[in-house]
Amino acid sequence: MVKIGKKEKNDQLYKAILQLKDEQECYDFFQDLCTVSELRSMEQRFEVASLLDDGMIYNDILERTGASSATISRVNRSLSYGTGAYEKIFRRVKKDSEA
Repeated sequence: MVKIGKKEKNDQLYKAILQLKDEQECYDFFQDLCTVSELRSMEQRFEVASLLDDGMIYNDILERTGASSATISRVNRSLSYGTGAYEKIFRRVKKDSEA
């Protein structure tokens, strides 16, 4: 996985995301920031990651989400060799849903 160097990214965007107060603000912000296609792609990748994390196999994920095998492989690489961000988020979401 290619990591973006500090100088190559725009910190303002990430700081702005951290200012979002709730799910509606997040939804509204990303609606304004992204195209419908970009949002659907991100939503699909997150769903694929969640299903992979749950142990679902590629063919079932492909059938359920419509994601390409390349997308599923890419997401799986991120889960296996990425920064660990997916796992952190999955733990937090699970913890919140149990509360």
